[in-house]
Amino acid sequence: MLPVADDSKNYSFFQDVWDVVRQIPKGRVTTYGAIATYLGTKSSARMVGWAMNASFTVRPKVPAQRVVNRNGMLSGKAHFATPMLMEELLQKEGITVEQDKIVNFSQHFWDPVIELA
Repeated sequence: MLPVADDSKNYSFFQDVWDVVRQIPKGRVTTYGAIATYLGTKSSARMVGWAMNASFTVRPKVPAQRVVNRNGMLSGKAHFATPMLMEELLQKEGITVEQDKIVNFSQHFWDPVIELA
């Protein structure tokens, strides 16, 4: 479960995003918008993207390759160490990617609103 947002200095939206992403199973993906919706900030998909961009040095590790845009495109691939790394990591998990898009995206989609209910 995620911490409850409050007025304390300890609350971090980025940390909440990373906590959700760490729960995505191998072979599944979700979207920036799905995470924002789960966190109660439906219009904050862009902020989720910023959190993912800031996740590469965070421990425990955040599987950022599992977060894509609403169409299944690897929109965050430019932020990985190499241009192909995001795709390579997804392929190791059994996800097929063609032309920077997940094949059968709906079959791989993991919705935190449903899965973490």
